[in-house]
Amino acid sequence: MCSILGIFGLQPGDDAAALRRQALEASQRQRHRGPDWSGVYLDESALLVHERLAIVDPAGGAQPIRSRDGGLALAVNGEIYNHRELQEALAALYDFTTGSDCEVISALYRETAAGGASPAGFLDRLNGIFAFALWDRERGRVLIARDPIGVCPLYWGHDREGRLRVASEMKALADSCADVAQFPPGHYYDSALVDGSGASSALRRYYAPGWRDYDGVADTPVDREELREAFERAVHRQLMSDVPYGVLLSGGLDSSLVAAVAARYARRRVEDDDRSEAWWPRLHSFAIGLQGSPDLAAAEIAAEAIGTVHHGFEYTFDEGLDAVPEVIRHIETYDVTTIRASTPMYLLARRIKAMGVKMVLSGEGSDEIFGGYLYFHKAPDARQFHEELVRKLDALHNYDCLRANKSMMAWGVEPRVPFLDREFLDVAMRMDATHKMVGARGSRRIEKAVLREAFEGYLPESILWRQKEQFSDGVGYGWIDGLKAHAESQVSDRELAAAERRYPVNPPQTKEAYWYRSLFEQCFPAPAAAQTVPGGKSIACSSPAAIAWDAAFAAAADPSGRAIAGVHNAAG
Repeated sequence: MCSILGIFGLQPGDDAAALRRQALEASQRQRHRGPDWSGVYLDESALLVHERLAIVDPAGGAQPIRSRDGGLALAVNGEIYNHRELQEALAALYDFTTGSDCEVISALYRETAAGGASPAGFLDRLNGIFAFALWDRERGRVLIARDPIGVCPLYWGHDREGRLRVASEMKALADSCADVAQFPPGHYYDSALVDGSGASSALRRYYAPGWRDYDGVADTPVDREELREAFERAVHRQLMSDVPYGVLLSGGLDSSLVAAVAARYARRRVEDDDRSEAWWPRLHSFAIGLQGSPDLAAAEIAAEAIGTVHHGFEYTFDEGLDAVPEVIRHIETYDVTTIRASTPMYLLARRIKAMGVKMVLSGEGSDEIFGGYLYFHKAPDARQFHEELVRKLDALHNYDCLRANKSMMAWGVEPRVPFLDREFLDVAMRMDATHKMVGARGSRRIEKAVLREAFEGYLPESILWRQKEQFSDGVGYGWIDGLKAHAESQVSDRELAAAERRYPVNPPQTKEAYWYRSLFEQCFPAPAAAQTVPGGKSIACSSPAAIAWDAAFAAAADPSGRAIAGVHNAAG
């Protein structure tokens, strides 16, 4: 993963040299995402800057990638997991200049442009996580796209001269684009489609799977073997790396399954002496928490059973508290749950970076696919359960994907998320949600039973059937309690009462939320920046729509999983 920055719509009278300096300065604000190398492309109409984190083809593959004839310039943040199959299919049509997995985007574009087809067709062929800007100099055309779920961040806006700007993080655009906004996941922007109504006419959705509608999946049976094999393929694909990698292991179900499958492939490479996929086959796992953390204890059990080289790190409350302002600057949100969980992840990323690891696999996405959050216990029927899953997946780029990506990339560590692999997502989401509900088919009364049953024998029973802990809870219950107490000392009752006047966009409802919002405003004072963060009430990571599932939810003031009375083991 890396960072990109693009400026499009340069005019003959523009000071190109000054714009280049300006772009480099803006790109430097996100250089933590790509500390290995910087690249610049500039012509009479476009400017691209790339900060590289070298994971695949570290000796080559520098960006922006130029086509052999110089007509295309491409800057990508992400990984294309099926690039080898695509390269084989396109080798006769396109002259590849690097070993980068990302260059297939240029090849696919050229094939599509030559045939006059929509970019949506070739974007649907990509299995990966990505945000890219591709400049076609001959046609004067820019194509910008983001992966289906929004694992990779992307922002865009217009500067005072009306030039289109795009960047991986908001901090590179906030002071130059008054209309800075998130680029929507699963969409592309094609300047060739701009008409009199403006840029919005050129923004199109390309990702629209049939499983979004419950009627399209109703009565579809579940096949646990198919589910397991699809997930194993997803993990295998995402082990693609030419540098040291590891796994995040909280001791919860999701990260433990990722680690267990990854460990099987790592052992196979050692036994077969097959170094074709990685030159660092010993699998290292990483966890973090306060002293006595539930996650640290569970991670030790999981790691011993899986056979990883495990590293469990403790942090103190004060260390976490000290990091909060910098965490907010990096993750670019004031969402309470996201900040709570991002802080220990940010501290863990620094430890991982110090050990020389540049890529980790993580367990994000499982709860949104299988209804793992404890409030799903209250879902009244399969239709509403499924519709909430779709809402959660649509919002994932604002929450767990944002947290994992920006917390880890703050230290130049790339997180990958096998549960959100496109093929696995299609398999898991096309089953009727009846099979995902608590108590389905007489299974044990616990969330994600269908996933647990698919992996019987892979993990110790205490891990395979461990209750869901939100990461911000699992690092130690004292973490959230301490943050609330600190915010109480920082924000007065009078300030909170006037919150709606100071913050008319998503006014904070608690002192903790107010404190985070004030820190966010220090970094991003522009009104448009506040609008990039979603609002609305939540219980245990729910969408606002799910509040109606239980009358008690309406009175709950905290999004922690411990707020689900009668479900969470530690609920009050």
